[in-house]
Amino acid sequence: MDVIEYTPTREQYTYTFGGAAPVMRVKPGSVLRIWSDDAFGGALRSVDDLSAEKVDLRFVNPQSGPFHVEGAEPGDTLALHLVALEPARDFGASAAIPFFGGMTSTDRTVTLQQALPDTTWIYELDRERGTVGFAARHSDHRLELPVEPMLGTVGVAPAGGEVRSSLVPDRFGGNTDTPEMRAGTTCFLGVNVEGAMFSIGDGHYRQGEGEACGTAVEGAMTTTLIVELIKGGAPGWPRLVDDEHLMVIGSSRPLEDSWRIANADLVGWVAELSGLDPMDSYQLLSQVARAPIANVVDANYSVVVKAATSLLPAVTPYDGLHAELRDRARALGSV
Repeated sequence: MDVIEYTPTREQYTYTFGGAAPVMRVKPGSVLRIWSDDAFGGALRSVDDLSAEKVDLRFVNPQSGPFHVEGAEPGDTLALHLVALEPARDFGASAAIPFFGGMTSTDRTVTLQQALPDTTWIYELDRERGTVGFAARHSDHRLELPVEPMLGTVGVAPAGGEVRSSLVPDRFGGNTDTPEMRAGTTCFLGVNVEGAMFSIGDGHYRQGEGEACGTAVEGAMTTTLIVELIKGGAPGWPRLVDDEHLMVIGSSRPLEDSWRIANADLVGWVAELSGLDPMDSYQLLSQVARAPIANVVDANYSVVVKAATSLLPAVTPYDGLHAELRDRARALGSV
């Protein structure tokens, strides 16, 4: 199986979903190996690099793409199976950015408090041990944390000709910042425009649920993925499938509406797959679902609602496409 390699130049970075010309056309079934820069565009490389001096917030979360998927039309379903996520640098960076984050005054949650200190942390990657090193800035502590690569942004062009910032999560995917977006997961997105026009980026070497300070261990990433297309059946919100769970990502404000969106979609999806009455699906998921917070810092907040398939009636989402893609991935020797 041929693998298509793509590494953008800095001039080819895009910072939106929608509004950009495709960087290439790909066919369903294609395997892509895509390099993407970190959220800061490589601007933070030492603890002396401060976001106020080095980071232009108009140009963060650079995307690799968009990719035009041949045959994709509005109303179809794009499937992206994440085969492998490999850190592409030997360090990651995180930062407390003034007036940005979940535990500080922001432009939307306004207080009279001053900004938290502009601070940068550098996490050195130990590839052999599979860790990144947390080095405290204001105390004498160091910890080795497991590398758990994920993508903060996976999305398609929005509907209605909209152009949305790569900082935003919504129906089209985008900056959902969920650790569930990792190798072994298949992401299903509704197609809104001809070609789907999907992009990826915002690699994280690890991130806690919520991404509380607004930044993860941000790092350049090499992502191998398989592209597939399902005619029709576009989901209203991003759906994820792994070997053990069905998941839906809801994004909105306030946070509870993000949960409501994802929960409602999962109730309907399980009812459709299993034959359960929607009220019975609602009752069952009330007892078995989990709801990890993806982010509480972006323009919209994101929540994942997930259910273990072992606790559901027998279901086969998308006619078993996830399992088929997983087998194709194994044939590549990457997982």
